[in-house]
Amino acid sequence: MQPTERPGHVEPAKVPEATAGFWAIKIVATTLGEVGGNAVTLTLGLGYLAGTAIFGAALAVLLAAQVRADRFQPLLYWAVVTATTLAGTTLADFCDRSLGIGYAGGSLVLLGSVVATLILWKRTLGTVAVETVRSPQAEGFYWATVMFSQTLGTALGDWMADSSGLGYNGSALLILVALAVVTALYLRTRVSRPILFWTAFVLTRPLGATLANSLDKPAASGGLGTDDITISGVLALAMVALVLLVPQRAGRHAVGSDAA
Repeated sequence: MQPTERPGHVEPAKVPEATAGFWAIKIVATTLGEVGGNAVTLTLGLGYLAGTAIFGAALAVLLAAQVRADRFQPLLYWAVVTATTLAGTTLADFCDRSLGIGYAGGSLVLLGSVVATLILWKRTLGTVAVETVRSPQAEGFYWATVMFSQTLGTALGDWMADSSGLGYNGSALLILVALAVVTALYLRTRVSRPILFWTAFVLTRPLGATLANSLDKPAASGGLGTDDITISGVLALAMVALVLLVPQRAGRHAVGSDAA
């Protein structure tokens, strides 16, 4: 059943509020997605196409459960987010490397996909505010944007680390500066909150990718050379602990109020 929409009535969304805890879990999830994707495609040698198929199938199952759920469920929600970042990692690597599109080309195509999805979402439902994600249609737009964002973040992170000359640490520092600017805009200006949210959502993905690369790449390439499977296990445990321990609640939207 669709929720009863009365002016001033507050309906819970099926996604969490974007608190500091949300962003902490998101960064761990994106880092896990990078090393987990590399563990399957490179360490285990299954390749990018097979990795994409494996994580894509897991994403389909988890996403179906998420859409059927009648309320926000933290473990399920973050399982879907993790699946999108795993699938996004292997899909971006497949397109950039196996298909030869390149980091810059892949990033531009995926950026266009994110923007196009947000525009279509806005035109269809009147808002891209995540606290209004309560219907299957809104969830469809939300998760499509998340998936494109995760894939874009992988391509962008790889381009920054490997082709821009910044390296892993330099790339991470630049992204942190960009996130600080977004935070300042949120705190001190009236810039659209949904736009700032999705900008931060995209930026945290390459941040996770560069952090992951600084852990698993060889020392000669500027990393620590830690095994992908070991890092993936540690990050998975940390992720579950954070989801269980960090207070989270569904975002709330006053029906009938303005949502940008």
